[in-house]
Amino acid sequence: MHNPTTLDALDLRLLAALQEDGRLTNQQLGERIGLSASQCSRRRSALEAAGLICGYHAELAAEALGLRVLAFIQVTLTAHSGDNSRRFRDLLARAEAIQEAYATTGDTDYLLKAVVPDLKGLSRLVNETLLAHDSVARVRSSIVLERLKESGRLPLAALPQG
Repeated sequence: MHNPTTLDALDLRLLAALQEDGRLTNQQLGERIGLSASQCSRRRSALEAAGLICGYHAELAAEALGLRVLAFIQVTLTAHSGDNSRRFRDLLARAEAIQEAYATTGDTDYLLKAVVPDLKGLSRLVNETLLAHDSVARVRSSIVLERLKESGRLPLAALPQG
């Protein structure tokens, strides 16, 4: 893994530009940050090789595709054993509606982010997928009424420059 303290100002500007638009060519990237296309290519390749750029993807519009309900789901397991956790994680891997999953501290064991077409879809996810699994003891869901902020961008300005 790359040591973040070795990033210089150009690396950070390159990463910021790619966070904004991952489809930038090396030529376009160079124009934005003040480097040649070949210098951008070398830096981008080094950042990819170091694991700082994990991939590129298209951001899809969930609502336009008919996925209108976003929910956060808290899950408590029946037992805190390695086997139980492993079976639950296997369940998560198969559940396409679950976009993100986090093991957490506090009253619940996991926090899940799910997107489904409608309330019926959420009901099926909760009742037929999660609660039906023998590793799950309790589920609490919260439906998002309004998204106030969404960003997949990391706060690069907070990083030290090498």
